[in-house]
Amino acid sequence: MAIAAIFSASFFSFFVITVLVFIHEIGHVIMTYLLGGKVQEILITPLGGISKTSIPFATSFFMELSILLFGPIFQTIAWLILIFIFPFEKELITVYHFSILIFNLLPIYPLDGGKIFCLFLQLFFSFRKAYFLVFFISFCILILFFFYAIIVCSFNVMFFTVFLFVKLIKEIKNYTYLYEKFLLERYLHPSNFSKSKVVFSVYSFKRWYRHLIKIGNIYYLEREYLEKRYKNC
Repeated sequence: MAIAAIFSASFFSFFVITVLVFIHEIGHVIMTYLLGGKVQEILITPLGGISKTSIPFATSFFMELSILLFGPIFQTIAWLILIFIFPFEKELITVYHFSILIFNLLPIYPLDGGKIFCLFLQLFFSFRKAYFLVFFISFCILILFFFYAIIVCSFNVMFFTVFLFVKLIKEIKNYTYLYEKFLLERYLHPSNFSKSKVVFSVYSFKRWYRHLIKIGNIYYLEREYLEKRYKNC
């Protein structure tokens, strides 16, 4: 009887976590497809999921933010439905829900919180600098978590810290490809952004801006400069 009770409790916990994480990712997927993007990868972990999506860089700030927020929103809806169906397990379901939610909203890339943080950074910094900042801050937070895990002897914290560190390293290695994709999209599918900015190199390009590139005393239109860049490759 006791073994059966323990097994039932473990299965219910697994069921709740799986439902919350799955519905969370469904929220991202639905909004991504509605905005014409693609889902490349969905990774499910015990404390959350990571969706790797592909949407045009010209997508507006608020549209991209909606993709990132729809995961937590859908998860919250799933939490409300679960506590309605299983009212006697309300406290347990609530603990799992907020644990997953808080974990996913940490400003660590590529968690939702890290992506949201990076998106806001792109309002103020160049595409390149925004990613470098979020990578650096993510790395610093993970270092703090690592030492915290050692101090409190927490295997769980250590496991997720290492897991996120591996994911972060992978994202850093893929950054060169991501940046070239950003530039190539601007060349192949130029957008008529309302804001403009004079820069001195492509490394200063910002999202949602059109650029005038100054080289010495000569000014180049963005498309003209990118055309020269890719034709010389």
